[in-house]
Amino acid sequence: MGATHLAELYRHSLALATDLYQLTMAYGYWKSGVADREAVFHLTFRVPPFRGGYAIAAGIEPALELLDQVRFTDDDLAYLASLKLFEPGFLDYLRALEMTCTVDAVPEGAVVFAHEPLLRVTGPVLQAQLLETPLLAIINYQTLIATKAARVVQAARGRGVLEFGMRRAQNLDGAFSGSRAAYIGGCAATSNVLAGKLYGIPVRGTHAHSWVMFHDDELTAFRTYAAAMPDNCLFLVDTYDTLDGVAHAIQVGRELRAAGHELIGIRLDSGDLAHLSIEARRMLDDAGFPNARIVASNDLDELLIGSLLEQDAKIDTFGVGTKLVTAYDQPALGGVYKLGAVREADGSWRDVIKLSEQPIKISNPGHLGVRRILRDGEMIRDVIYDVRDGAADDELLVRAIERGVRVRGASTIEEARARCAADLARLSPRTKRFMNPQPYPVELDPRVEVRKQALIAAAQGGR
Repeated sequence: MGATHLAELYRHSLALATDLYQLTMAYGYWKSGVADREAVFHLTFRVPPFRGGYAIAAGIEPALELLDQVRFTDDDLAYLASLKLFEPGFLDYLRALEMTCTVDAVPEGAVVFAHEPLLRVTGPVLQAQLLETPLLAIINYQTLIATKAARVVQAARGRGVLEFGMRRAQNLDGAFSGSRAAYIGGCAATSNVLAGKLYGIPVRGTHAHSWVMFHDDELTAFRTYAAAMPDNCLFLVDTYDTLDGVAHAIQVGRELRAAGHELIGIRLDSGDLAHLSIEARRMLDDAGFPNARIVASNDLDELLIGSLLEQDAKIDTFGVGTKLVTAYDQPALGGVYKLGAVREADGSWRDVIKLSEQPIKISNPGHLGVRRILRDGEMIRDVIYDVRDGAADDELLVRAIERGVRVRGASTIEEARARCAADLARLSPRTKRFMNPQPYPVELDPRVEVRKQALIAAAQGGR
């Protein structure tokens, strides 16, 4: 599926989905007569999430689709008028506004690193400024979740990972976009039915503890479910005593087989998952169900999954919810959107820079792109360079929107998912380590470095 369905999720205008200071700055640009002066902004992040060595770019397609949704309606303008901050002429300007920015973006699902631009937005400064908050909101969260999913899938060592986070997500918004990003990051399916419909993600699920509790006893609960859905029987066995639950699942599995159906498996959701999975596997095998799958859940993440497999847990599939969709140990990516260059009245470009006493917060000036160097199919290093210094065959950012018009077809979620898997396969295992990953080399092109140091010196000299 190509579209990301923002229009279906959000049926109102998205023009006001921004911070107020974006609008007050837009008013200032308009009032001072420079609203149409061209500018270049870059969306980047400063530190890879989860103390890891990389991130997975996600939310790119929804972010690009957003540009088609930025139209100020009469209702929007009536609300802005009620704030009594803006004169009527500015509101009339917004009413007629159509986005004409050019956007270059990394392909969704690509592996990316700190300080590299995920998006480069070029266009009238007023327009580009208005895009900052919604672009960050979309890309920050989905990149965070896709990265977490990739780590969880890596820890599972080829076993399936199901995303079960909808009930613990930050509202329905987080649930839908989280399911989308988790699938890009490598999860095999989701429990989120609307995400399945909107994005074409496989959906999975059978029953909860309440189903068992509703019935007089566990065996009756399993039999009743089997009668209703004989080809979807994966029984949750830990409502009371887990191994008794496995025995009941086996009993109903035999009844299913006699009726021409087959037990899919069981799910463990509490207790010593390593020990219980080993015992459950033995019981299922001894009973003649070697193909019955064991699914485990219960606040799992990449570290817990790694620990379970080190204990030789007999788990075929992991259901990961809370700690995936909420990015439990890092609630935000910390992406930023910084101005890199401004076109002067005479048509020349003036590079700009943000200084800070924290070196990590000093921005890179110019019109930035990323060259990715491969050797024998492995990612070796990236170079942040200025596209004005010449085009590169190995450029990572691709033109997606030209002066407000989409010029690159939307990437499907399956393409993004495949790109994520391919990029991760090209990334050194040392950089993918969970503990103390080796930093991936990201260099600043010497010409950009010279310009940066000159701007730093000029700014410091003007204090």
